[in-house]
Amino acid sequence: MPKQRITKEMVVKTAFELAREGGAEKITVRNIAERVGCSVQPIYSYCNNMEELRYEVGELAREFIGEYIGARIDKNDPFSSTGHAYIELAKEEANVFKLFILHRRKNISSFCDLYRSEADAKIAEHISRELNINFNAAKELHLNMLIYTIGIGTIFAVTDPGISPEEIFDKQESAYKAFIKYASESKENRRERYDTAEI
Repeated sequence: MPKQRITKEMVVKTAFELAREGGAEKITVRNIAERVGCSVQPIYSYCNNMEELRYEVGELAREFIGEYIGARIDKNDPFSSTGHAYIELAKEEANVFKLFILHRRKNISSFCDLYRSEADAKIAEHISRELNINFNAAKELHLNMLIYTIGIGTIFAVTDPGISPEEIFDKQESAYKAFIKYASESKENRRERYDTAEI
C-alpha cells in the first residue's frame, strides 16, 4: 500500500480535531503525527511555526462556528436566535468556543473593525426594521449584544459544573431589553452621532 501523502490541510484539520476533543493544549507535533499515523518528521515541515498553525486552527474554528450558528438561526428572529446559538455552542462545543474566543484577530484596532469581522450586517438591517431605529443605532445594539453574548458564553464555557442555560438565557434577555431601551431612547437627540458613525 502506498504511503499516505501528508498535506498542510491534513495537518491543520487534524490539529483542529485534537483541539475540539481535548482543548488547544492537545495541539502538539507528536499528537498530530500519532493521529495522522506517521512520524513527526513530515509534520515538522508544516509546524516550524506553531503560532501560525494555531492561527490556522483558529480560522478553521471560525468556519465551524459560522456553519454551526448559520444552521440554527431563525429567519423570523435572527437577532435572538443568534445569541441563543452562541450559548448552545458554548455548551455543546466548549473547546471550539474557547478556540474562537482566544483566536488572534488580525487588523482589529477598534470595535468598528471587530463588528465588520464578526457580525452579519443583515441582522442589523432586521433590527432596524423591527425596532424602527436608525441603522447605525441597530448596528450598535447588535455589537453590544455580540460583546455581551461572547462574554457570558465564555463564563458558561469555563465554569464547572456550569450555569444552567435557562439562567444564561435570562441574563441575555435582560441585557437585550436594556440595550434596546438605550437604542430607542432619545433617538432624535442621538441621530446625528449615528448618522456619522462607522460601526
